[in-house]
Amino acid sequence: MTTGAGEEQAAALPAVAREIEEFIGAEGWDQPAQIFALVPTSELLAAEPDLAEQLDSEAALTPVAQESLPAEDLAEALARVSWPDQVTGCALFQEIVVLPPEAESALPDEDEAARTMAAEHPDRQEARLVAAVLRNGDETCVMRLRDGANEDELVQDTSLAPNLLQALRDTFNP
Repeated sequence: MTTGAGEEQAAALPAVAREIEEFIGAEGWDQPAQIFALVPTSELLAAEPDLAEQLDSEAALTPVAQESLPAEDLAEALARVSWPDQVTGCALFQEIVVLPPEAESALPDEDEAARTMAAEHPDRQEARLVAAVLRNGDETCVMRLRDGANEDELVQDTSLAPNLLQALRDTFNP
């Protein structure tokens, strides 16, 4: 059970994930995967007081963009990520292809073949996904589909990317 600052950060996690999705979304579609460090805003302001005008001092967490990650080797790239103690959590943005369950079950086991088949599937939908975790185990995912009718709708559900959430949690393991 989290307490104090941990509870505040856990409560702020979904809002931070939405903030990241909106930040990336402002650049449009077809953006590279990007990882963000999540740091306590109060600690960031204490270390960098010149940022006071740029940050929401009321926010429990501030996302700090890191370098883009290669989409084709995302698992390998995440396996090399580690964080200093000041980083309370992390989030990953990536664009994905969403398939209906029956199409997903028909994908081949080989990654490249599965990616090709998914990209060419007539029922595919493109989406932006943000998965975020805190060191204490709290997690969230948000997703926006790329289709004109529902593009304003943001889905929030941790079951959207359980493997990705685990990979992000693993970045905090030594």
